Amino acid sequence: MNTSAPNGFLIVVFLGMLAGPPLVQTVVEARRGEWPRALQVFTQRPTPENLRAYDKSLEDSSMTVRALRPWMQAAQFLALREAGEKLLVGRNGWFFYQPGVGFLTQRPKSRDTTPRDALAAVLHFRDQLASRGLRLLVMPAPNKESIYPEMLTRLAAAPGRIIGVETRSFLAQCENAGVEVVDLFALYREARQASAIPLYLAQDSHWSPAGMELAAAAVADRILARGWLTRGPVSYNGLPRPVQRVGDLARMLRSPEIEKRIAPETAACTQIMERDPGALYTDDPASDVLVLGDSFLRIYQQDEPGSAGFVAHLARALGRPLASIVNDGGASTLVRQELFRRPQLLAHAKVLVWEFVERDLRLGTEGWQIVPLPPEVATTQTPRRSD
Repeated sequence: MNTSAPNGFLIVVFLGMLAGPPLVQTVVEARRGEWPRALQVFTQRPTPENLRAYDKSLEDSSMTVRALRPWMQAAQFLALREAGEKLLVGRNGWFFYQPGVGFLTQRPKSRDTTPRDALAAVLHFRDQLASRGLRLLVMPAPNKESIYPEMLTRLAAAPGRIIGVETRSFLAQCENAGVEVVDLFALYREARQASAIPLYLAQDSHWSPAGMELAAAAVADRILARGWLTRGPVSYNGLPRPVQRVGDLARMLRSPEIEKRIAPETAACTQIMERDPGALYTDDPASDVLVLGDSFLRIYQQDEPGSAGFVAHLARALGRPLASIVNDGGASTLVRQELFRRPQLLAHAKVLVWEFVERDLRLGTEGWQIVPLPPEVATTQTPRRSD
């Protein structure tokens, strides 16, 4: 039997599958008047970094990849529970951020920062603030998987202690150095024993409104108990504002076919309003409390419904508006660099609260750089807002 014709046909089809997408891409780019991306490899030195960037550029710009990726992702997700390199599918509709899971389960890489790096930055920042008579309160926000490992895999159980070795080391070193730390890990363990209300969102990497409100109350209690401040005169009301939202982890799938199968999650938010004149909470740059942090401070506060996040709830508990610097993923260094560029935020400050997510001990953007305080600025006579 002569099989050369069928074999030849299959070879042609196979070669067409290999050559077709780059040829189509080249024609499209040429019609746009663009230099073909496939030839950009010849314009740079062939270093490993340049080759990886070249490969990523080809993938991101490919029309074929953009057309097929959502369908392939949907097939992998539905058949294999595979959700890509940054997302892990847990139990009962829960999603987890892979870098956070890796922080707990994988050894650090040589380029990663260490608890010692973080401690050095914290101590330097605390001592600089102390030299000006300011207090620092540090609050690491636990990774979601540190609080709910059993929702990632049925082989895990609710934790009886802090899971992350680096986290335990950092908190122990802070205690030995006299750093004031709010331990949300212990607080959340106790809360889980007392109530079944989730402290983190199933579809999101961040805390739920309940978890956030516990954290704000704990920070306020510590500040008042230490006598750093007394409760201020401003009165706020809380207005229930539940919102329906698809979490940041679910959105990372970037597949319409998958997102259609994921129902929005209800977040039982409480929006904070000034009792008089009834306006939504807003920051006061001249506050005596400055809060630094990452997306844990953004959620509910700057996101929907607004004025319902950590900063607003802490303001309500302390009876005063606060000042804040929020940078998604940048709490380890970028918020302190921003503070250096905004010295007026320290003009009236007495207490600084510094929040950063647990995994930043190893993976913080720009690491844990030593950042000086800005030069002192003259205090203006503009009074802070009050009743």
